Amino acid sequence: MSVSYKVHRQDYDWEKDWKKDGQTSGTVGEAKRLEAIEIKLPGGVSGSIEYRTHIQDIGWEKNWSKDGEKSGTEGQCKRLEAIQIKLSGDVAENYDVYYRVHAQDYGWLAWAKNGESSGTEGYAKRLEAIEVRLVPKGTTPNLPASANEKAFIKK
Repeated sequence: MSVSYKVHRQDYDWEKDWKKDGQTSGTVGEAKRLEAIEIKLPGGVSGSIEYRTHIQDIGWEKNWSKDGEKSGTEGQCKRLEAIQIKLSGDVAENYDVYYRVHAQDYGWLAWAKNGESSGTEGYAKRLEAIEVRLVPKGTTPNLPASANEKAFIKK
């Protein structure tokens, strides 16, 4: 099972190519904000991947985006500050979704999973990059270490 995603980045627009299965989407070390994200599963999968973002001056989106829909903003110069990602349907019975973000001033935060918040809230810190992975339920994921113990930092 695979997951694909791409982001809209400050000064760069949308990434041309979809990243997948733990690849870094966004930038590290360039101080560029993520402004929007799209995430999808392969065609023919029974179930969906759903996600919502916490946006500068807006807060958490009320509605969840899913299956390649845009979450975030374009043309408003608003940073993403946090994200939640979850699976639904049959795919949720067989897989967990793990994700981590690279946040301004914090670096890579710890891995979140299955709808948990990842990023910051109340600190006005931009997300700069993200990695997403699907892991079969009941297995211990082999995930890269993160610089921080927490996946979500809230004021």
